[in-house]
Amino acid sequence: MSIVIGIIVFIVGNLTGFFANRYLSSSNQQQQKLAKQATQSESALVQYKLDVAQHLDSSTKLLDQMNTTCKTAIQQMEQSTKLLQQATPPADSIPFFSSETQEQLAETVNLRHSKRDKKSTEVISEAPLDYSGNPSGLFDDSKQSVTNAS
Repeated sequence: MSIVIGIIVFIVGNLTGFFANRYLSSSNQQQQKLAKQATQSESALVQYKLDVAQHLDSSTKLLDQMNTTCKTAIQQMEQSTKLLQQATPPADSIPFFSSETQEQLAETVNLRHSKRDKKSTEVISEAPLDYSGNPSGLFDDSKQSVTNAS
C-alpha cells in the first residue's frame, strides 16, 4: 500500500507543481500581460477605424454643403452681374473728362509739341575741354622731376 500512496502523492505533487508553475511563474504573468495588451490594442484599432470612418463621413457631408453653397453663390453673382450690366450704361458713353477739359488738354499738347519743333539741334565740332590739345599736369608726356631724392 505504501507504493500506491507514494504514486498518489507523486501524482498530486506533480499536478500541484504544474498548476503552481502555470499560475505563479513570471513568464506566465508576462504572457497574460501581453495577451491583455493585445486585446487592448485590437479594441483601440477598431475604435480608431470607427473614428476615421466617422471623420470621413462628416468631411464628405461638409464638402457637399460647401459645393451647394458655392453653386448658390455663383448663381447669385451671375444674377448680380446681369443686373449691374443692365443698370450701367456702356463705358464709352460716359467720358472721363468733360469736353472743355479735353479741348484744353489737346491745346496744351499742341503747344508743347510746337515748342519742341522750334528748338534747333546744335552741332558741336570741338572736343570737350578735358581732351583739349594742350596736355597739362599728370597727363603731360614729359618726365616728372623727383623732389625728395636722397
